[in-house]
Amino acid sequence: MKQAREQWTSKIGFILAAAGSAVGLGAVWRLPYVAGVNGGGAFFLIFLLFTLLLGSSLLLAEFIIGRKTQKDPISAFKELAPNSSWYMIGVLGVVSCCLILSFYAVVGGWIVTYLFRSIFGSLTGRSSGEYSELFASIISNPWEVGAAHLVFIIITILVVQKGIQKGIERASTIMMPLLFIIFLLLVVRAVTLDGAAEGISFFLSPDFSQVTGETVLFALGQAFFSLSLGVSIMITYSSYLSKQDSLIHSAGSVVGLSILIAFLAGLAIFPGVFAFGLQPDEGPSLIFTVLPAVFSEIAFGGLFLSLFLMLLLFATLTSAFSLLEIVVTTAAKNNKQRRKKAAWIAGLAVFLLGIPSNLSFGVLADWDVFGDTFFNQIDFLVSNILLPLGALLISIFVPLKMKKPELKHELLTGTSLHTRYFEVWYFLIKYVTPAAIVIAMLDLLGFL
Repeated sequence: MKQAREQWTSKIGFILAAAGSAVGLGAVWRLPYVAGVNGGGAFFLIFLLFTLLLGSSLLLAEFIIGRKTQKDPISAFKELAPNSSWYMIGVLGVVSCCLILSFYAVVGGWIVTYLFRSIFGSLTGRSSGEYSELFASIISNPWEVGAAHLVFIIITILVVQKGIQKGIERASTIMMPLLFIIFLLLVVRAVTLDGAAEGISFFLSPDFSQVTGETVLFALGQAFFSLSLGVSIMITYSSYLSKQDSLIHSAGSVVGLSILIAFLAGLAIFPGVFAFGLQPDEGPSLIFTVLPAVFSEIAFGGLFLSLFLMLLLFATLTSAFSLLEIVVTTAAKNNKQRRKKAAWIAGLAVFLLGIPSNLSFGVLADWDVFGDTFFNQIDFLVSNILLPLGALLISIFVPLKMKKPELKHELLTGTSLHTRYFEVWYFLIKYVTPAAIVIAMLDLLGFL
């Protein structure tokens, strides 16, 4: 007997879970350092524009596929385009999520070990140079990062195995409000630091003289990355939606929360960086080498550092839930008895897949993979090839293989918005979004 597909218990539960997937390292870790090396406020303004126009249009496209079919990504594409190869978009999404989680969980493990050290007071009281040495020492220790990596994966498995309602939704409705509260505490402390005004100005006062073609393309990539687009995550999450829920209202809430978190991340990080004379263009190590130095110089710095790392762990876990969920729902095929087994098999398989990435800065540091570490090559493959490729294929599929009246019905169900809104969205998803993705991919791969 076919089991009824599980659904979110409430609209807010879905929004918080989807926003949790979108938040994560993309907003808290990646956006501040990408903004730091691309002009600050000008980058954020362009990122905001791309998120509102192109990111939201692609998000709605994924919502339409998921809510209409109410199936896992592979089955969804098979239903909408039977007897064709379009289902490979779903396969690409599942494979991409496995690869993303394999190195994402490594960074999650770094956060776990930093949080553990912070709670026991061994992170504060060092110079900025010592934090760089500490970070290098930690990520090169196979036993410490290996154990932390496994802990992060097990937490993710334990939540996902419980299903949508009792697992992901329940965890997200606890973690996301806590994340906002911690963020607000950090922002209040950051903007009241002596010298914080320069950091606030850097982040909120656009200097368009710093804008280059690369800045624009990085902002476009960040808009897609920060909304978890292109890997069928949002197809999976929206497949648990009721047929009566408004996709437009849900997408607006997810985009709004994602932008808010990105905004708070900038306000929490840049004032402290400038207040202590540090550089905003430190790159990916900003979180692990610069911020501990900032917190060590302020009153109750150890407490605020622990709060920040807890926030970062919550954000990273909510994204990890969505990455593992797409694999589990595809394997379990809506069978509750198979979900637990699928969660453990998929989670441990991803852990094994992530071991080379975990060892890339220690035991395997000399293992050259096409001129770089295994970790960096997996990151490049997913971020610059698989993710934008998936986004491009979805933006082509929706207007090509789904009938326009059908799309209009799905998009406007549950809203009182005028037909003109649909026409604007249809133009964006059919012409503007795929063209922008092609240009970004060609540039990132060095063809422009």
